[in-house]
Amino acid sequence: MSTSIVMEDKEPQEGIVLTPEQKKRQRERSIAIALALGVLVILFFAMTMVKGPAVLHRPI
Repeated sequence: MSTSIVMEDKEPQEGIVLTPEQKKRQRERSIAIALALGVLVILFFAMTMVKGPAVLHRPI
C-alpha cells in the first residue's frame, strides 16, 4: 500500500514583514558586518606580507 501526499491549493503564508525602519537597520547591520569582515581580511593579508614569504616555507 502506498501513501500519497496531496498538496492543497492554499495561498502561501505571508512570513514576517519588516517595517521600513527595520529594513534600514538590517541593511546597516549587514554593511557593518561586511566592513568588519573586510578589515579582518586586510589585516590578515597585511600580517602575512609583514612576515614575508618565509611564512609559507616552514618545516613540517
